[in-house]
Amino acid sequence: MEMQQFYYDNKIVKKFLYATMLWGVVGMLVGLILAFMFLFPNMTDGISWLSFGRLRPLHTNAVIFAFVGNAIFAGVYYSTQRLLKARMFSDLLSNINFWGWQLIIVGAAITLPLGFSTSKEYAELEWPFDIAIALIWVAFGVNLIGTMLKRRQRHLYVAIWFYIATFVTVAVLHIFNSLELPVSAFKSYSVYAGVQDALVQWWYGHNAVAFFLTTPFLGLMYYFVPKAANRPVYSYRLSIIHFWSLIFIYIWAGPHHLLYTALPEWAQSLGTTFSVMLLMPSWGGMINGLLTLRGAWDKVRVDPVLKFMVVAITGYGMATFEGPMLSLKNVNAIAHFTDWIIAHVHVGALAWNGFLTFGMIYYLVPKLFKTKLHSVGLANLHFWIGTLGIIMYALPMYVAGFTQASMWKQFNPDGTLVYGNFLETVSEIIPMYWMRAIGGTLYLTGMLILVYNIVVTIAKGSKVEDELAEAAALQRVSKKRVAGEGWHTWLERKPIRLTIYATIAILIGGIIQIVPTIMVKSNVPTISSVEPYTPLELEGRDIYIREGCVGCHSQMVRPFRSEVERYGEYSKAGEFVYDHPFLWGSKRTGPDLHRLGGKYNDNWHFNHMYDPQSTSSGSIMPAYKWLIDNELDKSQTEAKMRAMVSLGVPYTDEDIANAQAQMTEQGTQIEKNLYSDPDFASAYEASKKNAGADFVEMKDREIVALIAYLQRLGTDIKVEQTEETTAQN
Repeated sequence: MEMQQFYYDNKIVKKFLYATMLWGVVGMLVGLILAFMFLFPNMTDGISWLSFGRLRPLHTNAVIFAFVGNAIFAGVYYSTQRLLKARMFSDLLSNINFWGWQLIIVGAAITLPLGFSTSKEYAELEWPFDIAIALIWVAFGVNLIGTMLKRRQRHLYVAIWFYIATFVTVAVLHIFNSLELPVSAFKSYSVYAGVQDALVQWWYGHNAVAFFLTTPFLGLMYYFVPKAANRPVYSYRLSIIHFWSLIFIYIWAGPHHLLYTALPEWAQSLGTTFSVMLLMPSWGGMINGLLTLRGAWDKVRVDPVLKFMVVAITGYGMATFEGPMLSLKNVNAIAHFTDWIIAHVHVGALAWNGFLTFGMIYYLVPKLFKTKLHSVGLANLHFWIGTLGIIMYALPMYVAGFTQASMWKQFNPDGTLVYGNFLETVSEIIPMYWMRAIGGTLYLTGMLILVYNIVVTIAKGSKVEDELAEAAALQRVSKKRVAGEGWHTWLERKPIRLTIYATIAILIGGIIQIVPTIMVKSNVPTISSVEPYTPLELEGRDIYIREGCVGCHSQMVRPFRSEVERYGEYSKAGEFVYDHPFLWGSKRTGPDLHRLGGKYNDNWHFNHMYDPQSTSSGSIMPAYKWLIDNELDKSQTEAKMRAMVSLGVPYTDEDIANAQAQMTEQGTQIEKNLYSDPDFASAYEASKKNAGADFVEMKDREIVALIAYLQRLGTDIKVEQTEETTAQN
């Protein structure tokens, strides 16, 4: 048998490991800053690019795509070469993958704080980055599949199956969710509106968790846990069932993020049904991972690599039990919009993704640099500090979530809300926010310990870039199944066919859910009184998106007595037909805003944005003083309206031609309303006198456009007047 010598490309693995550690520190540090902003809301007072609304998407993108993304590439590039007994298909594609991904991350780190955001969860980056992500992801996929085609190992191991599913599904999700119409270099509108946009977004959002944070990590689990434990994977048959059932079922579960919303009931029910079914394959994978460690528990007690991996798999099991439970409508009615969801997400992120990444790094670096880990003791210290950090983060958030849900829903005997002021809930959970900040500090401290330990280990190691390997050349065999060969065993030597079958499995659910919602108009009934936003309201809505207001405020009143009493009439699907993108939100740090229009006068909104605590004592909302100073950019208004026309919004040519005049008219009216407050008028005149030629008329400032938008919310349909029981956060 002919033996061939070749070199594994370790350089690319090292690059991705360095990036993983760098972006891990950055992403976690930004997250910790955000945690402290709940306690000190004005800690970055007056600095627009350091405001909570702009930093939150930076945190999620940095942790998901920079930290976890680079860890995925590091693990995939290392394990794929060894599982296939071949160097990666193309060193050039490997480096394009690395440098392209880092440039995208740097671009995100610049543009998100500057306010260039689509507002869509986990997909906030604007259209140039969406194109770049697609191109880099295709480069990764070509490299992966090309390596399979030149492999020296006949059968594809289970980890490779998960890598294939990750590649094809993330590509499909990203492309369809990112369909948008550009207005300028960093501004676009989603081609979907309202209910349709919400469904597509959470089809993407949930499955970004599934196929970016789960399936590639399951592949890494199937490779690194047996390697670190020196044990074979527990069950080959279970891995087959795990893989195919998981990728088929997962893609259907997205609508469980939209229960009790304006989404059609049939789509909600499908999401719930498949979410419950998802428990079985998820726990099948967890069991397969944990039982692989049978007979290795003595090693687990002393080996920090295995400690991290055991807690990671356990965290995966906890998160994938909780997910189906949260998809039950009676549980979702309690948990949605609360900090319970924050706890749920971070159990998965901190334990499953974080700890498996840490275990992988501690395993890989000594091997790549031909040395021993600098300090096992420090690695164990990292493990215990990190574990304590997870507990101190998650448990208070569960308590906060239960507290919020309970307080929001309590009624007095006379039928009024016990806690009519939203801020009563906020004040009650401040101690839990303190504990979360402490837990986050511990977790970041553990990350810094890892960085120190790994840097010293690398300094002591060898700088050999490539690793010599030897394997027999792949022998040709019949393309048909041979005698005694199982169907799946045959499929494992057919990478292209396996890729096609995996693609079909994930497309079925997406097609059945999304196509009827988009193509069948009766699924989103229209309301005749709903009209497009005025030009000034459209500009105000874009400011709302830029400042990340959707991160703290929902715009979806659910049909519960407590919510209707607190906020007003529940939301209807037809009210959102001109919303590109939808802004329903997923967390209520502040109250719902869908029925906000007309509830407060313009002066209240002005004062609230300038100094939230002046109108709402105890508020943890930061000030947005720059909105009052900034001149509204009206240069793209007509282009924005024309883009909306292309998306089906019925602006007429006359509307577009008169946009500037309409903005001036509406802005002037709001300015007059502001003047009705004597204190405002005197302050305004004083600032005008001091500013001289550079003074901007109030009607032309960003705050006026935002007020116009906020006063429009929920006013298109006639609703019964309810007692004002809320106080703005």
